[in-house]
Amino acid sequence: MYLPFLLFATFYLFIINSMTNSLCIQKEIPEERQAKVFRTINVLITILITSSFFRIFMT
Repeated sequence: MYLPFLLFATFYLFIINSMTNSLCIQKEIPEERQAKVFRTINVLITILITSSFFRIFMT
């Protein structure tokens, strides 16, 4: 049961990263700030995925 969730989480993180890349290109965010934007979004999505995992499998 953990494997489908892990695959979904990986796919979801990949999609969010590609959307973040599109945002950076569209809004012309400088290269220096892009790393900070990606880091922030990835940390927040990882927290979301982790809390979802615990809510689904640990209840």
